[in-house]
Amino acid sequence: MIVAIALDLGTTSIKAGLLSQDGTLGGIVSQHAPQIAAEGGRYESDALAYAETADTVLAACLAQTDARPPLGLCSQRSSFLIWERASGKPITPLISWQDDRGAASCAALRAQEATIRELTGLPLTPYYLAPKLRVLLREHPAWREQLVNGEWLLGTLDTFLIWRWTGGAQHVIDASMAARTLLMDIHRQQWSPALCELFDIPLQALPQIRSSAGLNLPLQNGLVLQASMGDQSAALISSIASDQPEALVNLGTGGFVVCYLPAGRAAPPGYLQTLVWQGEDGQVHLSSEGTLNSIAAALAGYPTKTCRAEELAGDDIFCLAEPSGLGAPYFRSDLGLTFSEPVELLPPQRIAVLLQEGIIFRVARILEDFQREFSITRVYLSGGRSNLPCLQQGIAQCTQLPIYRLPQADASLLGAAQLAARLSLTTNMRAEKIEVAQSVKELPEKYVRWKVWLDMMLRPRPAGRDLQTL
Repeated sequence: MIVAIALDLGTTSIKAGLLSQDGTLGGIVSQHAPQIAAEGGRYESDALAYAETADTVLAACLAQTDARPPLGLCSQRSSFLIWERASGKPITPLISWQDDRGAASCAALRAQEATIRELTGLPLTPYYLAPKLRVLLREHPAWREQLVNGEWLLGTLDTFLIWRWTGGAQHVIDASMAARTLLMDIHRQQWSPALCELFDIPLQALPQIRSSAGLNLPLQNGLVLQASMGDQSAALISSIASDQPEALVNLGTGGFVVCYLPAGRAAPPGYLQTLVWQGEDGQVHLSSEGTLNSIAAALAGYPTKTCRAEELAGDDIFCLAEPSGLGAPYFRSDLGLTFSEPVELLPPQRIAVLLQEGIIFRVARILEDFQREFSITRVYLSGGRSNLPCLQQGIAQCTQLPIYRLPQADASLLGAAQLAARLSLTTNMRAEKIEVAQSVKELPEKYVRWKVWLDMMLRPRPAGRDLQTL
């Protein structure tokens, strides 16, 4: 029996799938998302082409069943556009989350970063909607009037599609997507007048914030939209339980380590505090998140798949494996892909092992903080890079916590479907435990030395001192 259908609006692909009553996902249909044009830091695509592809994928998935189950939607976060209310014609392209035109806004508002972080739980970066929209409205001052009087509408990708699917009746955004704009107060789950003033964005132009679940919005295609959220939120929903002391480590293009926050607790200093989703009862689920930047770019071109766990800790060279700078909790753009010693003459496989050690140790230190702060007792690995034996073994060796590998390949799709169907997430019975030999001690000992090296690197650097970079 089919209990839900889900649609995942990804950056590179658009997927739909059917959720059975036993909790399995099948009938998956996938198409490439419209190509993104990248030029001069701008990342843009055709919003109408994206919407049409999403409709095609959803229809192809529905064609496999006579049922019209509830729909769960998850979307790439922070991509947005402006469109005309009367015609639905986009005024702007779909501006990707990757677009960095908001850098000027971040530079101008740097003195307000503490206020922004306190209200949103997020750092001030061009990734989010608000910095980019501030630039657009300053470049095109006449646009403000059309937005304020409602002739034009503004929204993230999910907002645009829901507006189209409801014949223009619903201009809405769920709390998890709103929380990634830098315009929502995550403590009140409302648009913040103070943040709108800081970014010079008219509050009345923003869509209505709704819960992530229990939406009950009838669509023109005969479906009822019951759940909508960011893609990372959906992946978390399908991977770990909100009421258990668990953490998720996702290793893909980038990496993140996340755990749900216990009631009344805040994320430790430096860590992101993310609104994961809001239930139909109004209950908000928050998480603490550490991030690793661009790890796929660091590993690209190196023979990572042939590296063996036995090669870990083969020397005393330390590494930071984030080319675009250290992510949370450090946010250090001056510390990118870094080695403690020159590595130019080392074989590529040796460098591949060192890079993986850098990822392992960053993950282990975040988990160490979460274990101390929140008493986590289990860790689940997901994402394509978590299939690498060195990363699996290394994280298991350095954390002293049970480590499990999750099997699902479409975690975001599954989470959106589960929330739409109101299925409770149970223990991951199909997760594979990563076994570690009791005698292993070399890598944990190197991890202790790496922490000392990292702490030294994080101190203010004396003038003229160079780092070893590849």
